[in-house]
Amino acid sequence: MEQRIVNAEKQILALNKAIESNNLHLDEDQYLIFKVGDDNMAVEIIRVKEIISYEEVTMVPHVPPFIAGVINLRGSIIPIIDMGRRFGRTGGEITRLTCFIVVELEQEDETTLYFGMLVDAVSEVLPIATESIEESPTFGARIRSDFISGIGKADDKFYIILNLNKVVDVKEIEIFQEKVFAEM
Repeated sequence: MEQRIVNAEKQILALNKAIESNNLHLDEDQYLIFKVGDDNMAVEIIRVKEIISYEEVTMVPHVPPFIAGVINLRGSIIPIIDMGRRFGRTGGEITRLTCFIVVELEQEDETTLYFGMLVDAVSEVLPIATESIEESPTFGARIRSDFISGIGKADDKFYIILNLNKVVDVKEIEIFQEKVFAEM
């Protein structure tokens, strides 16, 4: 188990170096694969700014239950969304594999919103061909179908590709950020 944890930490470092140096071919076919509970999920790598090992979050009162709190990332306050709770599950156990995926989301007014996703583990960056992505199922999913942009298949496995614009309610995050700054 200890070897697996060390390997996970090394993998986070390697993924961050690849993201920073643009060694990944940042096109729409590249996805960061991660776990929330037993589900393999994916987001477009082009939206990922960095991956951070878990650290304690600062709680903020009067926010939706899926917002775990905030972290200070080099002077910027980053809201953290507990992805398990966002999908209607109980909060997962924090382990040494637990981490934050910091992503950016373009808003309609062309400003950029940064937030962190609390996930159980990250695994790899994987190409998923557009023709290997099927539409979101309308039934049987353990999460809301509007949170899913598609189901991708690669290496004989299926991955839930998230629609971050639906997972993150920008209005809720904006209200949340206003509360955080008002309390400082």
